[in-house]
Amino acid sequence: MEHNRPIGFWLKLVDGLVDSRFESMLEEHGVTRRQWQLLNLLAERPTTVSELESELEPFLSLPGGETIPEHLEELTESGWVSQSDGLYSLEELGRNSMAILSEVVAENRAQVTDGVTDADYETTVAVLERMARNLGWGDNKQQPIP
Repeated sequence: MEHNRPIGFWLKLVDGLVDSRFESMLEEHGVTRRQWQLLNLLAERPTTVSELESELEPFLSLPGGETIPEHLEELTESGWVSQSDGLYSLEELGRNSMAILSEVVAENRAQVTDGVTDADYETTVAVLERMARNLGWGDNKQQPIP
């Protein structure tokens, strides 16, 4: 019976399971998923709130009132992030914490993809990207980060 379920069923199911596991795993380390995403973006370069909001907009729970400044405030208070002249930057403590969290995230991703070959994973991602493009998503639109 499961094989007859449409792709939408599997996409929503896997998305929910990945979100739930990721949130639980990060929560054990005192970080939200959104904060993890912010740390990853800030690891690349200092960034403005506007740029961060643009990158993470697809992930925000707008009905829930979730905001990027709210998450940044917590990261700033913890000493992981600093702000100067409108740019947020990752601090040494944030980089050290990211190194630890990166290992935990890698273990989680390995568990999620256990038994999935690299070729199958790459094919799945390519097929999902093609379907997204078929539905109107394109390079001219903001591409969210994982």
